[in-house]
Amino acid sequence: MEAIEVVNTTTTTADGGDVENKKVEEGKIVEAQKKNRIQVSNTKKPLFFYLNLAKRCIKQHNNVVLSALGMAIPTVVTIAEILKANGLAMEKGVWTSTVGIKDEAKGRIIQKPKIEIVLEKNENAKNQKDNIATAPKEEADAEKESEISAKELVEAV
Repeated sequence: MEAIEVVNTTTTTADGGDVENKKVEEGKIVEAQKKNRIQVSNTKKPLFFYLNLAKRCIKQHNNVVLSALGMAIPTVVTIAEILKANGLAMEKGVWTSTVGIKDEAKGRIIQKPKIEIVLEKNENAKNQKDNIATAPKEEADAEKESEISAKELVEAV
């Protein structure tokens, strides 16, 4: 089995600046993990598990941080796009970086890509749902009014 130790990470922000993250030494996390952070794996749980977890985090905390390494990155992007397409969340930021992971079997550090996507609750989601629900009714009412107006014009002539 491969032992994983994060040596150092550098994050490139959306505006192009680099931010140095805190180090993790001997498996002890220096920076406390937030309750709204989800670390996604594409081998441990199915996509819908993480999707439902993200929905719950957004409802409880009004935002969520989706994080993934390597081959799990497409899963995180898919989750974020589903939440955005359903109108539940808006994208607040995307950060990419590389993480040095020490492979004890080979005795060297391997660079892995990392992504973090920050989503916040879409406050307009309720308004959008209300507008979508009332739009067909308003259109039907407008059609009835135009039919009545046409009949009145025909009768008047």
